[in-house]
Amino acid sequence: MIEERQAKTSNGYTAIVVLFFLQIGGLVGIGSLSEVLWLILFPGSIIVFICWFGFFMVNPNESRVMQLFGSYAGSEGQTGLRWANPLYKKSRISLRVRNFESGTLKVNDSTGNPIDIAAVVVWKVVDTAEALFEVDSYENFVTIQSEAALRNLATTHPYDSHDDEEGFCLRSNPDQVAELLKKEVQNHLSKAGVEVIEARISHLAYAPEIASAMLQRQQASAIVAARVKIVEGAVGMVELALESLAKKDVIQMDDERKAAMVSNLLVVLCGESQAQPVVNTGSLYT
Repeated sequence: MIEERQAKTSNGYTAIVVLFFLQIGGLVGIGSLSEVLWLILFPGSIIVFICWFGFFMVNPNESRVMQLFGSYAGSEGQTGLRWANPLYKKSRISLRVRNFESGTLKVNDSTGNPIDIAAVVVWKVVDTAEALFEVDSYENFVTIQSEAALRNLATTHPYDSHDDEEGFCLRSNPDQVAELLKKEVQNHLSKAGVEVIEARISHLAYAPEIASAMLQRQQASAIVAARVKIVEGAVGMVELALESLAKKDVIQMDDERKAAMVSNLLVVLCGESQAQPVVNTGSLYT
């Protein structure tokens, strides 16, 4: 692989002064010297004139990649006016941070459910030689490989966890998913001289054809979970009530009366509608 290295360049302002005096000296010498010296100085003046085409500007967060007859000659990232061999081909590459937002992809998660997913990738070029020479077009390479990494992440993890114990899933673990996506994209872009700064999912939902059914499933799971909490709380309250009655010796109850009291309290505490009191004028045993 071609690795980035520093190109041989010079300060542009110093080069202007040097070339100016060489050009003036050559022109004066051509007009005042003999024919033999004129034949020597004239080609030199032509070379100095060609050297004027070696100036180029490097903007902030930018780099110039130098090529000499197809060979990599180095990169220059120092900002300002620079001078290099005028025969160099100078390609401009931006080092600024860029955003890429993928389109909405339809994939199957690890459980086989179709989902729609999209992501935003923040990246920048860190090795200009690899970016220019190792891939055909590093911008298109970033686009395609980011979407491939996103597909791979979505197919190896579930959209949601439906087990009793909450596990890793795309919906409930955004920070961990972002870190995994960043590593996945970086692995795909390692040969293009690109650094991934951040990668996050920007859109995540069930595919329209199963969204309604999955919504009902989520609602049912939420209702069951809420009922479990209600029953746990009601049992605790009944237990506390029985212990308090027994401790304070308010009333003596046999097992049948305790069972009736527990039944009534659970109906009141766990019922969806407000309980309506019923006055019993008889006896529990009649």
